[in-house]
Amino acid sequence: MTEPLKIVALTGGVGFPSTTRTLTDDLLSAVAESATAAGVEVSLRTVEAREHAADVANATVLGLASPALDEALHVVEGADLLIAASPVFRGSYAGIFKAFMDLVDPVAMRGKTVLLGATGGSSRHQLAIDQAMRPLFAYFGALVAPTAVYASADDFGVAGRATPVLAERIARAGDEALRLAVATARAHAGA
Repeated sequence: MTEPLKIVALTGGVGFPSTTRTLTDDLLSAVAESATAAGVEVSLRTVEAREHAADVANATVLGLASPALDEALHVVEGADLLIAASPVFRGSYAGIFKAFMDLVDPVAMRGKTVLLGATGGSSRHQLAIDQAMRPLFAYFGALVAPTAVYASADDFGVAGRATPVLAERIARAGDEALRLAVATARAHAGA
């Protein structure tokens, strides 16, 4: 690989501060740490869906994306590895997360490595990753990393830091996603 691997995190958190953003940042850091250990050069970006909420609504209704939304969509579509994280509301991803994804070019997502993350108030919502998020990215034809990370409020300990159990899951997921993205990039380069 001659160019850095483009790692993009899309966070669908709606609060401020956002535990979803915290999880997203932790997943991004885990991927970066795995890349450093593997000697893989990466570039890192984060896209906050909530920052584009009004533009997403306008683009959905009017069919015209603002320059800022257009750039955010291109960043997501151009990722080699997409970290996609959303809070869980009523058993599924956040509406702004889904509305943003509705504007993403499905062809650009085909074969893209995706690492899934979600947050919720309790562990009762952890199936949202498998019941809602995996099918969404299967529709796109994305390559979803085997380990996804769900974090409830109890998984964030002192000062909003990941507990050791959560930190271990994040590290494992980040490493798996990086290895999958590198293998995919090498396969595309050799094709």
